Amino acid sequence: MNGRTVLERFPAGGPRGSWPAEEFAHARRLEGLPAEVVMDIATDTFLVIVRSDTTVSAVA
Repeated sequence: MNGRTVLERFPAGGPRGSWPAEEFAHARRLEGLPAEVVMDIATDTFLVIVRSDTTVSAVA
């Protein structure tokens, strides 16, 4: 296990000026989840993740 939960995946080649992964992560943070965006180089996608050590504290 790598210590993270992937909430959503977004292709890296989005339209110019569009940041769907960042917008999705921002919406999750407004809901109280410590979501962040990381790049998966191997698949050329942006992942919105929550690290597992913060997931437990967010739920508790």
